[in-house]
Amino acid sequence: MHKRRDQGVFLVKVRDGMSHLVLTIGPTHTLRQAAQMMAARHIGAAVVIDPEHQGIGILTERDILNSVAKGEDPDAELAAQHRTENLTYPTPDWTLEDAAEAMVKGGFRHLVVVEGHDVAGLLSMRDIVRCWTLDAAAQPEPAATSA
Repeated sequence: MHKRRDQGVFLVKVRDGMSHLVLTIGPTHTLRQAAQMMAARHIGAAVVIDPEHQGIGILTERDILNSVAKGEDPDAELAAQHRTENLTYPTPDWTLEDAAEAMVKGGFRHLVVVEGHDVAGLLSMRDIVRCWTLDAAAQPEPAATSA
């Protein structure tokens, strides 16, 4: 992992936790198609790329769930109608702490990681927890002290 020591604490970068393989879909995929692709890969989000629309969007399992809960037809509803576009885009050099803060502040559970104008990966809350858990597990136990 790419760790940097900052004031005695190791900082893990987004590049170390993000998924490098990202499911990308088009705006005309139906919610059912998106759900099937996401379920097959055991992932909770797909990046929506529309060549006729500037910017990158994301469609999450929550977006699909909300649509179905409203009684909308997943075979008729399109990714373009349910994607989130007003996103925070971290770079691979952000720290996981910065990414977690952006997620909490924006109410996101996934972040599309970009490098330049390209999608570099996807970072989920689960990815952050996994990194922090593995990082904590790798740290030596503090020495026992007697009172």
